Amino acid sequence: MILWLSLNLGLLLAAYLLGSIPTGYIAGRLLKNIDIREVGSGSTGATNILRTLGKGPAIAVLLVDVLKGAAAILLTRLIYTQEFTSVLVSPPILENWLPWMVVASGLLALLGHSKSIFLNFTGGKSVATSLGVLLALYWPVGLGTLGIFGVVIALSRIVSLSSIIAAMGCSVLMFFAGLPLPYLLFALAGGLYVILRHQSNIQRLLAGTEPRIGEKLPAQKEPEQSPGT
Repeated sequence: MILWLSLNLGLLLAAYLLGSIPTGYIAGRLLKNIDIREVGSGSTGATNILRTLGKGPAIAVLLVDVLKGAAAILLTRLIYTQEFTSVLVSPPILENWLPWMVVASGLLALLGHSKSIFLNFTGGKSVATSLGVLLALYWPVGLGTLGIFGVVIALSRIVSLSSIIAAMGCSVLMFFAGLPLPYLLFALAGGLYVILRHQSNIQRLLAGTEPRIGEKLPAQKEPEQSPGT
């Protein structure tokens, strides 16, 4: 049982470390030798990369951040299908634990992205990483959530508003898809987490000062509880 618990703790740690990979920070250092957290909104995510480094780097950062979330889920599923795990515990236990473990891995990946150990526990708002987790959990819901994001951004041209509405819509999609309870709880918890990470954006939305795509924030970086996407 100790080996079994150690295996699961290792998977959760791996999920956190995957999420912690500071993609946007690395891009800033490699391309312009800047700390992206000190430029624009202070974000390590694709939106600030777009404003600061351009479309190509922003797309690359977005894709890697999505892959981080998907990799955390796929790694857990892969390990659970290996023969040595059935030696540690019986198959029925594996089947019962798997949905909870993939959800926990997804949440740790989100935590890693927003509280990266490599960036003194700062980071982004986990939107792209959330999408990767959703696509790996159940791709129809992931695509549906992406569709909601796409519609809202086409109408509003505001990334933060699109992210918030997509986060709320995800739970509804999970419910109507009839997915297991752990998946629904993930959608609720993950969506709430993403929304909480957008507190400063919500304040700007209410004030009517949130920038649209192509617009820049004022040169003076706005105070935020922590940088984000």
